Amino acid sequence: LYLSLMTEFFHSCTTNERKREIEELLNNFAQQMGAWRHCLYFLSNTRNEYVMMYSLTVFENLVNKMWLGVASQDKMEIRSCLPKLLLAQYKAMPFFIRNKLCKVIVDIGRQDWPMFYHDFFTNTLQLIQSPTMASLGLVLLKTTSEELACPREDLSVARKDELRKLLLEQVPTVLGLLTGILETIWDKHSVTAATPPPSPTSGESGENLLGSLLQGTHYSKLLSQPIPALDDDSQQLCSLALECLAHLFSWIPLSTSITPSLLASIFHFARFGCDLRVKPKTPPSIYSSCSGQVDRSRLGVLAMTCINELVSKNCVPLDFEEYLLRMFQQTFFLLQRLTRENNAHTVKSRLQELDESYVEKFTDFLRLFVSVHLRRIESNAQFPVVEFLALLFKYTFNQPTHEGYFACLDIWSIFLDYLTTKIKSRLADRDGVLNRYKDALVLLLREVLNRIQFRYNQAQLEELDDETLDDDQQTEWQRYLRQSLEVVVKVMELLPSHAFATLFPVLQEDLDVYLGLQQFIVTSGTSRRLNITAENDCRRLHCALRDLSSLLQAVGRLAGYFIGDVFAARFNDALAVVERLVEVTCYGSQISLYDLETAVPSVLKPDLIDVHAQSLAALQAYSHWLAQFYSEVQRQNQSRFISLVTSTMDATAPLITAKVPEKLLLSACHLMMSMATTVRPVFLVTLPAVQNIFNLITESQTRRLPQEAYMLVCRALSNMLLLPWSNLPESEQQWQTRSSSHASLLAALTRHYRLLRGTANQPPHRLGLEDTKAVLHQTLPVLRDIVDSISGESTKSRQICYQSLQESVQVSLGLFPVFIQQPDVTDEMLSFFLTLFQGLRVQMGVPFTGQIIHTFLSMFTREQLAASILQEGSAGCRVVEKFLKILQVVVQEPGQAFKPFLPSIIALCMEQVYPIVAERSSPDVKAEMFELLYQVLHHNWRYFFKTSVLASVQRGSAEEAMENEAQFSAAMQAFGQSFLQPDIHIFKQNLSYLESLNSKHKLYHRGVDANQRAVLGRNFKLERDLPSFTQSVHRLVNDLRYYRLCNSSLPTGTVKL
Repeated sequence: LYLSLMTEFFHSCTTNERKREIEELLNNFAQQMGAWRHCLYFLSNTRNEYVMMYSLTVFENLVNKMWLGVASQDKMEIRSCLPKLLLAQYKAMPFFIRNKLCKVIVDIGRQDWPMFYHDFFTNTLQLIQSPTMASLGLVLLKTTSEELACPREDLSVARKDELRKLLLEQVPTVLGLLTGILETIWDKHSVTAATPPPSPTSGESGENLLGSLLQGTHYSKLLSQPIPALDDDSQQLCSLALECLAHLFSWIPLSTSITPSLLASIFHFARFGCDLRVKPKTPPSIYSSCSGQVDRSRLGVLAMTCINELVSKNCVPLDFEEYLLRMFQQTFFLLQRLTRENNAHTVKSRLQELDESYVEKFTDFLRLFVSVHLRRIESNAQFPVVEFLALLFKYTFNQPTHEGYFACLDIWSIFLDYLTTKIKSRLADRDGVLNRYKDALVLLLREVLNRIQFRYNQAQLEELDDETLDDDQQTEWQRYLRQSLEVVVKVMELLPSHAFATLFPVLQEDLDVYLGLQQFIVTSGTSRRLNITAENDCRRLHCALRDLSSLLQAVGRLAGYFIGDVFAARFNDALAVVERLVEVTCYGSQISLYDLETAVPSVLKPDLIDVHAQSLAALQAYSHWLAQFYSEVQRQNQSRFISLVTSTMDATAPLITAKVPEKLLLSACHLMMSMATTVRPVFLVTLPAVQNIFNLITESQTRRLPQEAYMLVCRALSNMLLLPWSNLPESEQQWQTRSSSHASLLAALTRHYRLLRGTANQPPHRLGLEDTKAVLHQTLPVLRDIVDSISGESTKSRQICYQSLQESVQVSLGLFPVFIQQPDVTDEMLSFFLTLFQGLRVQMGVPFTGQIIHTFLSMFTREQLAASILQEGSAGCRVVEKFLKILQVVVQEPGQAFKPFLPSIIALCMEQVYPIVAERSSPDVKAEMFELLYQVLHHNWRYFFKTSVLASVQRGSAEEAMENEAQFSAAMQAFGQSFLQPDIHIFKQNLSYLESLNSKHKLYHRGVDANQRAVLGRNFKLERDLPSFTQSVHRLVNDLRYYRLCNSSLPTGTVKL
């Protein structure tokens, strides 16, 4: 019957409905306590894989979910029959059936060993020692390691600990057996002739490193032996042994049980990956876990997996450090083999022909070595770090894939971080440390710079995709350039002068090409054309422009190494860079290269735009240097500084127009922003170029810029007038003139918005609604951005800003009730008011601020709140969250001005918002509501407990009298209720809030009634450290899940745990 059901279930003609019926029949059968007997019969008497797999699934379900309810006699029979079945039939079983049966037997051991299944592990060890059954024993051993050392959550913590302890006792024996298998097979197949035959790889370079890496001939002889040719059975057995070791190493601690002979055996097999791949000649069979001829390189991959498991452990016992050194010595022998050159292969072609997985594993090893162990090994005289870096250099720059190269660059980044940290902690020995590594760093810098330039690396760079964005919103080319520049910048930090001397001449060469383009521009009528048309010339120009763009980014990244204490010492170099960048940006803007017609517009036009944009971005990076230059020449001759700033603005201003490509426009806007905010020259606003931008922005007829660019320009112009000038006394700040100019600027920017005042008394007509909303969405983000940019500035700056904004703020408050039903508009308006409250609440004054709060509280009725909150993740929720954020700012305000609003704010929280969000699983609004409650309690404690200062310091004074008890109790109950909800983020947030209130106001000791105190005591009896608390919670959850599982598996009527 079951055979026919299985056949029908997997038949292509069976309908889904019939499949569901069969599935239900089979599930019902599996739930019966005696079903296992039938399944045992099926396993013994059928070769149908579907029936066998189903029968094993029934056993698996019985053992893992119903075992407690199975009679002892039945358990004994199952423990006896299944291993016998495995031994009798494993050779005839498909490997996936064999593995499943092994897992069921191990699951029984997981439940019953050693008490009721005392020979479980002994049987496995005996199989491993049997010449004919060793592979079966290894499958059982690996499954045991997987299921017992790292069990799922269906065991109690006590049982998990017991199993791990039992397994650890067996580890020395197991490792000894696995060592024996690997050594025996290697020795059996090794060539032991005194004189090995000539190697086809003779003539290798770099053999002189061997002595220094291996300190003597012992390892050298061992690892130089020819790799033996293994038969299929031996390869399969070694694969299983290495798989077992890899899993064992993932959880056993480092100890002397991992013997030198075991490590030597693993390294022998790691050499298999160094040889060129031998493809399997026969297809895989379902009766074997691997192909007829195992790919030899797979042994190398598995051996490197074992090595990486060991190297990934940071906790190294003292008695294991010598083994670790030995491991590194042996691994770097392998690295030398990987990077050797001979007549037949270059290093790159050799790596290309190796198994990709092996190369990945080896790269993983190198990363682990550098990140985890370099600090241990570097000072050891037996380990030559400089020679290792030479090998790593060859390995890095011969990687056959981009991903492999990225991974190696990450290793260099880790090494450079380590070196930087070491030098900072040992300033006295800085030169000694640097000199040791200088040659390696110089080579690294030169090679990474070459790799990002088309003139040296065109073939590889043209393979990179520069269109498709990855998860980090960057193209493959951008990622390549970014990771390369990260390494360049880290070398610059260690060797700034050398890095500059290397980089600047290369930049100059490409700049000469760019600056020479003017002679090829041909003008005819209104069109301008770049007269470079030959295909080869266009390709060379494309490469030069791409390189220039990359080098400009590199020079921009160098800016941080010219400021601060080294400003004077490196002044001339920095000045040379800045003058060159100013020259390039002026040149680009004057001849409008972005607007030229070219022979290959799809290629050269983007190149020209990108170079222009990168030159502006590089100059922007030097804004902090310009600011320091300005402060140094403040009371001296400023002509050179004035010239640089004037030219910069002359280069920037023509680009701030809607006609310019957006990439270039935004670069110009950001540069202007930095000049206004970081450099802050007194004369900036008077420059003709800047006056032109003021006129452009304030004239209503001008075609509007894209929103992002428009906001940047408005913020820059506002900051020029609002931010205090550096190094000048208050009397020289010209506040009166600047205030008048700022008022004019804001009046122009809000011209259309202020006209909306007339619609405030009546809902706008449908026809004009969209126009009204458009004005609102255009204006408020700009005003918000202006306020936000000066919120941390001086009182005078904020005062002028509010004076200019005052009318627009009143218009906004008047419009708010009109748009209360339009959440997208309300969201924008509340964002604006939130920014005002955070930055300008003092300037707005108490009466007007109170009027705003009163308006909001009256508009957000319970119905309005419910309508907004019930649209999960909507603009409505964001509106309520921003309203609560505004109230958070209000309740934190010191003094008595806003205290009259406290009852209304608490009532809004507890009577209107809380009932809507309390039982909802969605986290929307909850986090902000609980933060508001916390801020109310934290900053207004005396609203609830009016203790005098004297009473609070008198020890033993009577318990404080509580006021507004009902509101306090409601807030506490809301916090308590939140701990019963499934949202772990709210749990964590509220736990920290209550802990903060307890540490500052003795919350758990205050005037709460006895019942509340008992509840809080039970809920917040916390461990004093996070690991202990986490462990206790984990144990509780784990055991609760385990007991539920146990109870669900017991027969009806059984007394439950």
